[in-house]
Amino acid sequence: MPPAAQRTRKVAVVGVSLSDCGRVDTATPYALHAQAARRALADSGLDRSVVDGFASAGLGTLAPVEVAEYLGLRPTWTDSTAVGGSTWEVMAAHAADAIAAGQARAVLLVYGSTARADIRAGRRTANLSFGARGPLQFEVPYGHTLVAKYAMAARRHMHEYGTTLEQLADIAVQARINAGHNPDAMFRKPITVDDVLSGPMIAAPFTKLHCCIRSDGGCAVLLAAEEYVPDTAKAPVWVLGSGTAVSHTTMSEWEDFTVSPAAASGRAAFARAGVRPSDIDVAELYDAFTYMTLVTLEDLGFCAKGEGGAFAAKGRLTRDGELPTNTDGGGLSACHPGMRGLFLLVEAVRQLRGEAGERQVRKAGGQLPELAVASGTGGWFCSAGTVVLGRG
Repeated sequence: MPPAAQRTRKVAVVGVSLSDCGRVDTATPYALHAQAARRALADSGLDRSVVDGFASAGLGTLAPVEVAEYLGLRPTWTDSTAVGGSTWEVMAAHAADAIAAGQARAVLLVYGSTARADIRAGRRTANLSFGARGPLQFEVPYGHTLVAKYAMAARRHMHEYGTTLEQLADIAVQARINAGHNPDAMFRKPITVDDVLSGPMIAAPFTKLHCCIRSDGGCAVLLAAEEYVPDTAKAPVWVLGSGTAVSHTTMSEWEDFTVSPAAASGRAAFARAGVRPSDIDVAELYDAFTYMTLVTLEDLGFCAKGEGGAFAAKGRLTRDGELPTNTDGGGLSACHPGMRGLFLLVEAVRQLRGEAGERQVRKAGGQLPELAVASGTGGWFCSAGTVVLGRG
């Protein structure tokens, strides 16, 4: 498979959709996969017979096979990459390269989860440690959960750069402002910095509102080769560049708690797209915790290392700010059904198409945004995938 810089065919996102999201007590994960897939195909205007590639993760070791069968698909190209929340940006990169190289015509990425409903019904418990096998066995006995790992990293950033809890809290406030413009967001009521700081402690320094919500939901994204674009129902959104990277799984192997693998994936994605961070109009970043947004902004190059707290202040991340970020409300307010990476791509495409309704970003003169970046993060900054998308 040739690298992105050697692609022979252009690749576009031609269909996106959400399944029912938020509180979905009666559907199964398979039903949410199917609902999202049907809606994405309808959004694209393409016949399902064009789809010969399929990517899925999250339901088990045979996820793509099982879900493809459930959807009535018989793909000749598949991907089951599982690297946490960045899975979908990594899959999108794989799919775009496969289409460009002629290994597939159109690839459907689909996800569905009833994470919230399962816990409420007692079908499973929240997985806070992510298991105890392999190297993780040396951390789990000490109660070092996923939330605690992010909290420890946040403390290091605060120590190194003087980042404040108020700055982190303001990221949650801005995410809620964006969610207020999204009728599908799970939480839309405005919050204040004081609300964030005074909430129940989860893992110091994170209170409840520093952490993502737990929801149900699914979504789908359809990518296709350029020769199918004339047959689509909507204007294409082109995949301009992508990058992927992995870092660590045990905290002792993380060289710098203030740097994520997005520093590598973002650098590659922007270089392949031939654009700079300053060219980006909309950013959709994985935000399981407020600190994740801050560090990703730094590592993608929107500001210098250590300046994320100041950069994100004064409403810069809201719909009307200088860098609209997580415009649907993100995982902090809109939805977070286990792995949110695919939702970032859906929202980025809708913004570039001008389909975001009340939360639509507009440039000077009322023009639609031209460039968007979606960057997913997996584990506790263990992996990253970054995709640059454009209308032109």
